[in-house]
Amino acid sequence: MSEKTGMTTELALLGVLAVLWGASYTFIKIGVETIPPVTFIAGRTLIAGGILLGLIRWRGLAMPRDLVNWRRFMFQACLNSVIPFTLIAAAERSIDAGLATILNATSPIFTFLLTALITRHEPVTMRKLVGVGAGIAGICLIVGTEALGGIGHQLWAQLAVVAATVCYAGAAIFGRNFRGLDPMVPAAGSMICGAAILIPLSLVFDRPWTLTPSTASILALFGLSVFSTALAFSIFFRLIHTLGSVGTTSQAYLRVPIGVGIGAIFLGESLGPSAWLGMAFVVVGVAAMTIPARQARLAR
Repeated sequence: MSEKTGMTTELALLGVLAVLWGASYTFIKIGVETIPPVTFIAGRTLIAGGILLGLIRWRGLAMPRDLVNWRRFMFQACLNSVIPFTLIAAAERSIDAGLATILNATSPIFTFLLTALITRHEPVTMRKLVGVGAGIAGICLIVGTEALGGIGHQLWAQLAVVAATVCYAGAAIFGRNFRGLDPMVPAAGSMICGAAILIPLSLVFDRPWTLTPSTASILALFGLSVFSTALAFSIFFRLIHTLGSVGTTSQAYLRVPIGVGIGAIFLGESLGPSAWLGMAFVVVGVAAMTIPARQARLAR
């Protein structure tokens, strides 16, 4: 395979990853219509964790057995799945999937802010500051219109998605502690730990044996778990090795229009004028945060 053909394949996989993660918000929207958020996310982490564990064994790898790593997996699960997955699922009972896509795509911006304030392991550049400003302006355009009109029924849901995004940012920073492990190992470990936390909560609060979920919600759960979680993570780990971490994060701004488009096609959603403008600011902000400086100069 030529180098050009190989790069074409990797870029195609990057597009697939953006579609898979962009579609996750529509899967969630359909799923939580008849499945409570905690139970829905418990199922997501259990199914995805089982698939990832099977892939790890198929690759001939082994999960760590020491307590230190599993404590880290548990903390990562809280930051990367238990809290944010549940917040987004609960929020999508009130807001559109497209809106959740836009707000949740700002994770690189919050990652940079937490890095600049706490760990300080990345340089602060003018381009990144412009990206932060654009991203925050986009959030304010979306959330601010609801706040100015009083405490509306969607405001808490929008803020919940923003809080989930901050959790993802913390997970990205904490994930640096897993250097030396195959990236799929902490992903599987955190999913398994997430299921261990959420399943008891589901049994206590939702009593899933009393639920009567629709066929559409069940299919959405399996689609989210298999395609937008397990398969997406597998592609993500491959791209980390082939395109690098910076190149792979470019899907963050690719999935915004994709996620909004999927919501419009399959759910009949539409954005208001302020949301469209907010989306534009978010895409510009995230792109400024994730495109390498050299590529940004070439693009200009």
